Amino acid sequence: MSRPAHVTSGPYAPPVAARELTALSADGARLHVEVHGPERAPAVVLAHGWTCSTAFWAAQIRELAVDHRVVAYDQRGHGRTPASPACSTDTLADDLEAVLTATLAPGEQAVVAGHSMGGMTVMAAATRPAFREHVAAVLLCSTGSSRLVAESTVLPIRPGRVRSRLTGRVLGSRAPLGPVTPLARRILKYATMGPASAPDMVEACARIVHACPRAVRHAWSHVLDGLDLDHGLARLRVPVEIVAGGADRLTPPVHARSLAAALPNCLGVTELPGIGHMTPVEAPDLVTGKIRALAAAHLHAIPAVEESA
Repeated sequence: MSRPAHVTSGPYAPPVAARELTALSADGARLHVEVHGPERAPAVVLAHGWTCSTAFWAAQIRELAVDHRVVAYDQRGHGRTPASPACSTDTLADDLEAVLTATLAPGEQAVVAGHSMGGMTVMAAATRPAFREHVAAVLLCSTGSSRLVAESTVLPIRPGRVRSRLTGRVLGSRAPLGPVTPLARRILKYATMGPASAPDMVEACARIVHACPRAVRHAWSHVLDGLDLDHGLARLRVPVEIVAGGADRLTPPVHARSLAAALPNCLGVTELPGIGHMTPVEAPDLVTGKIRALAAAHLHAIPAVEESA
């Protein structure tokens, strides 16, 4: 019997959703969506990164769902959303629009948190009508808008064309990741997490990442390799807060600083010493606190509907 695609106990075990639904994207892609927490509470939408799933946000969902309506969805080919031949920043934006439209009432707003490719999803969607209608504020975690391969320090060699070419081959590999073994955990921890990451954090991330189909991982790696969202940053006008890991090898803090300089309404950058790329897992309380603070500052509960006499 194969192991589940996520841990089943502890702080990183995904909570059971209050309800599940399917959002239809612009091209007909069917997106798996989960809703947690009270239906009329302030809304938070969570967009996960490359090779992850809704399970990645387990710690945030568990804490926020006490008094927020938390929406989490699987990106194309990830988790319980079927793979699609259409992989681009435009489809990422289409999918976020579809989720916002399917889960929020007309005019209702939410805080959107995006990690890694989820943050890129937010940037790609910044000018979309549904984004402008529904998004009040944004948290960007461990993400960048361009030069992902060039700036990556996964390979500890001198920056330049050779490192970029080799990094592109590593990140875009078609090789299967195989079972989660002690060696696999060490490799994943080195590439994506800080050196002090606890074993339960590494196990949770390894289970999620290894469950991503290799064809999906490969297809989206090409999108990330050619990513260039710099031109649209000036149009992401809602308040944005940024969290970055000081030991992040996939999206080093140089990306956070570039984003902060380009965004018209950046509230600040929090750089976490010793933390790697998986900030919502490695620093769950801080990330959850940032989302909660943004919601408190920019959202209000939906008034109860009065019963007619």
